[in-house]
Amino acid sequence: MKVFRNWFLAAAALIIAGSMMLAACAPGGSGTGSGAAEEQDAEEQDAGAASEDPAEDTASEEGIPALHVDGTHLADKAGNPVQLRGISTHGIGWFPQYVNQECIHWFKETFGINVLRIAMYTAENGGYCIDGDKEALKAIVDKGVQICEEEGIYAIIDWHILRDGRPQANQPEAEKFFDEMSKKYGDKTHVLYEICNEPNGDYASWPKIKEYAEDIIPIIRKNDPDAVIICGTPSWSKLCYAPEKFPLEDPNVMYTMHFYAATNKETNRKDMQKALDAGLPVFVTEFGIVESNGDEAPDTAEGDAWMELCDKNNISYVMWNLSNKDESCAFIKPDVDKTSGFTLDDLSESALWYYHHLTGK
Repeated sequence: MKVFRNWFLAAAALIIAGSMMLAACAPGGSGTGSGAAEEQDAEEQDAGAASEDPAEDTASEEGIPALHVDGTHLADKAGNPVQLRGISTHGIGWFPQYVNQECIHWFKETFGINVLRIAMYTAENGGYCIDGDKEALKAIVDKGVQICEEEGIYAIIDWHILRDGRPQANQPEAEKFFDEMSKKYGDKTHVLYEICNEPNGDYASWPKIKEYAEDIIPIIRKNDPDAVIICGTPSWSKLCYAPEKFPLEDPNVMYTMHFYAATNKETNRKDMQKALDAGLPVFVTEFGIVESNGDEAPDTAEGDAWMELCDKNNISYVMWNLSNKDESCAFIKPDVDKTSGFTLDDLSESALWYYHHLTGK
């Protein structure tokens, strides 16, 4: 009986060992012959590690990260500095054709832009407050904001005062416009509001601009409590240090600095540095490297000096302008009719300088 029991146990051990060897050789087994299974396990581990990436989770759950003002620049919710670098449309009433997905996508992929400024003139021919088609202009703004969201970049809705000079000239229209826009986009994290492009003239001092801003900002805040709001400054937004003694109380407001490098040089850079030294948050929502009239030869050396100042301080900037207008600040050559699918040969000298600056190529 004892012999039989020993024989039975030995046979059982052999059967178990054989089963284990068969399992090791079978597809999906756990032995050295199961390379496919090991690769699958590795892929699953990699996928698990990727899903634990906080940045990826944030992007998937929140879309485009919300920004806020931190000191003199923009930051994300973790407090990391964020620098927006992008392009501005020309007046959308004159050049609406460039507000299309293929065009913006090309500039995002080719230049690496992360913001588009949608410029809507108020008092020029075809302007929103004069003889422009209000509904058509708002539809172009809406299209631009939607394209930016789909492309994963930020959008600046620009109330582009210029000929009107003082912001109060069309303030009732501005109040209605920003109420409508902020109601529509109050839940969007990628929208910024620029409430007065370039105040200018005798009645556009900082106290007057401040009065206007203190009327417009609460209208936006009622619908969009957290969006970044950008306020123009005196003298065509050249005096960004003007709010130093009497800044706006809203903590999520920035002040504009505009320059055209062939005209505005070291003196104006000292003005911007003065604003930064005073702790004012600055956003260059419009610049060029030509004369302030938007034309004449580019001054690349002065442009480089401006970029150095902005980049070392994490100051965001947007270059003027996306059109084929026959002027040297336009991005597209005047004889190029296409509105997407560009090549570098289609671009002006100003645009090529910006391309090289943004890409390092």
